[in-house]
Amino acid sequence: MNRRNFLLTGAAALAGAALRPARAQTPVTPLKKAVNLGMIKGPANATLADRFKMARDAGFEGIELNLPDAHWNVEMLLDAKSQSGLEIAGIICTPHWSFPLSDPDPTKRERTVQGLQLALQQGGELGCKRVLLVPGVVNAQVNYATCWERAVEGIKRCVESAEKARCHIAVENVWNQFIMNPVEAARFVDAVQSPWVGWHFDIGNCVTYGWPEHWPQILGSRLLNLHIKDFSRKKANDEGLRKGFGVELGEGDVNWPAVMAAVRATGYSGYAIAEVPGGDAPRLQFLSERMNQLLNA
Repeated sequence: MNRRNFLLTGAAALAGAALRPARAQTPVTPLKKAVNLGMIKGPANATLADRFKMARDAGFEGIELNLPDAHWNVEMLLDAKSQSGLEIAGIICTPHWSFPLSDPDPTKRERTVQGLQLALQQGGELGCKRVLLVPGVVNAQVNYATCWERAVEGIKRCVESAEKARCHIAVENVWNQFIMNPVEAARFVDAVQSPWVGWHFDIGNCVTYGWPEHWPQILGSRLLNLHIKDFSRKKANDEGLRKGFGVELGEGDVNWPAVMAAVRATGYSGYAIAEVPGGDAPRLQFLSERMNQLLNA
């Protein structure tokens, strides 16, 4: 796709993407809470199942995993899942930052294609419905249009694996200089032209360049999963951009009542996955209780 066609196609598509209605409102279903496995700090001798149980005992209903991971195979994870009664709320595709689909080197792009295909396969085996993907990175070597083209191409190569596994590809908004607003997010999902591709909405990630309550209405039925974290504009301004994440849930600039009202309006009823510093059992209990407050704001 050349620059002129990219811009012309984009201008035509933006309005359509923004105007697609959200799903019709249905009775509100409480969101299920989840936590990433890496946030659970058990004792030195804690088994995988022990860590799953710690999350369950704190009030979480699901676990988010980073896969593929040489430490865990599907059998081990299924055993921990069975012992704890938790679901696999989501999977993060591990190679997508180191080997983005936008990389100029096709062999690096291939590593994430293969990694995503394997994560989808493992997701299907684990009963997980969502695999998170960072679609690419815009930088001095990769311009926006090229990143878009390569990312769409790479994701399309994985759609067959997603359908076979019955596990969706969920593209996430991150600080990658790419897809920084909800209209572009909706347009990107539509460009892949597959019901097996949607959006993983990270609430905290978009505070520095917008307002998260504006995203759900435009994402509508494309919304597949949520990451829960907060962000302080003041800390970012005073101490450095990434320091903005250094606030507890509910103590930053996310307008949680507005965000959750917007999420509920889409009909979304899936997981809300904490992506904040974790810790021991008391820390997990604190996060679970704080999330109860925010999700029902």
